[in-house]
Amino acid sequence: MSERNPDSTLFGELRRMARTSGAVGGIAARVAGERIFGVKTDKAAHAEDLKAILGGLKGPLMKVAQFLSTVPDALPDEYAEELATLQANAPPMGWPFVRRRMGSELGPAWESRFRTFGREAAAAASLGQVHRATLPDGREVACKLQYPDMPSVVEADLRQLKLAMSVYRRMDSALDNGEVYQEMCDRLREELDYLREAAQMRLYGLMMRGASDVTIPAPVEELCTRRLLTMNWLEGRAIVKRLEEDPPLEERNAYAKSLFRAWYKPFYQYGVIHGDPHLGNYQVRPDRAGINLLDFGTIRVFPPSFVGGVILLYEAVRDNDQEKAAEAYRIWGFRNLSKETMEVLSLWATFLYEPLVQDKVRPIQYSDDVGYGRKIAQKVHEGLKRTGGVKIPREFPLMDRAAIGLGSVFLRLRADINWHRAFMELVEEHTETSLAERQAAALAEARVPAAVVRPLAP
Repeated sequence: MSERNPDSTLFGELRRMARTSGAVGGIAARVAGERIFGVKTDKAAHAEDLKAILGGLKGPLMKVAQFLSTVPDALPDEYAEELATLQANAPPMGWPFVRRRMGSELGPAWESRFRTFGREAAAAASLGQVHRATLPDGREVACKLQYPDMPSVVEADLRQLKLAMSVYRRMDSALDNGEVYQEMCDRLREELDYLREAAQMRLYGLMMRGASDVTIPAPVEELCTRRLLTMNWLEGRAIVKRLEEDPPLEERNAYAKSLFRAWYKPFYQYGVIHGDPHLGNYQVRPDRAGINLLDFGTIRVFPPSFVGGVILLYEAVRDNDQEKAAEAYRIWGFRNLSKETMEVLSLWATFLYEPLVQDKVRPIQYSDDVGYGRKIAQKVHEGLKRTGGVKIPREFPLMDRAAIGLGSVFLRLRADINWHRAFMELVEEHTETSLAERQAAALAEARVPAAVVRPLAP
């Protein structure tokens, strides 16, 4: 069980809970009213109200809501669909606060460490805001400065989230998401530590070394603290802006290949996954010959055996081999699955792995329906209710979220590539021993805190 963040204050948590409790309590009341008393409510309308309330808050609850929107049956569909559209829109910190915070992080003479420092925020992040600056040697950098009292904000949001999830679980859910909640607690608390994120940025730089089409920023270590992350500035445009210009298929395919490599080379060759695959975390480089990958606050390091289980499930889908599938689910952390429950889970596995099995050029899915994945998830939910439900292992959500999130990006790119060959290039020489050796060496060289590496649940 994760512990409460020691930097959180009781006053800060109470203040945050006062702002969010009405919204989360509304979820609880409406779900309870409908399930127990038969009181019909307009969940779609309430979901819009919920989004309006939460959308004005700074990052964590919004970030968690986006995460939950990809976890089947964590919240009612109407809420999940609305919360998935939330974006970082918190009002920026004013210059007086920025100046004080920079002084507390780098000392009273902090401005002497920069040639220029932008007073206006250049971008918003989920837990802070980014300022563009220039170092005395001429290097352009991005300074990500954490919003005030974020440990208290995170703890209050997690308490509210636990209430909403537990109420829904009691009323209707077929899935036990207790482990999912614990996973989110750990990842959010880790994301508050910008020194950890700097180490994870170094790790990605090492893992993607030699990939000329993927650019990773590098931290400026002497200007990093737990609440300030300074890194080299990367020029680029949001990928969605480039897509609005309808680039040619060849260019769109190149971005898809780069994104596939950026996310899955670290996973299949090092056991590391980037846990935040939303469109704001990739940019098109000015040369249009590659992408920038951003935001390394949420990563998951898996034991080599888990990666082996992912590859085994691919083989099970390819070969229609139920014994392999059963062993893969066991490695992933699913326990005591009946034959019928396993057949239901296989619907989800087939949806995820089908593009990798077919050795041909094709879109990521043949349906143009962006909600197709959620419809498959709904079928799985109905099947799990019929078979008695299942406990979701905590290792599952970030891996699943990456697959769904990237799939939606590939669909938006309208990319047609050979996904099978892109996958095989990454796994053809896979062994758990070689992965373990690469992982240990990379984590040591990047100086990633050991606590980020967790064994699979027994």
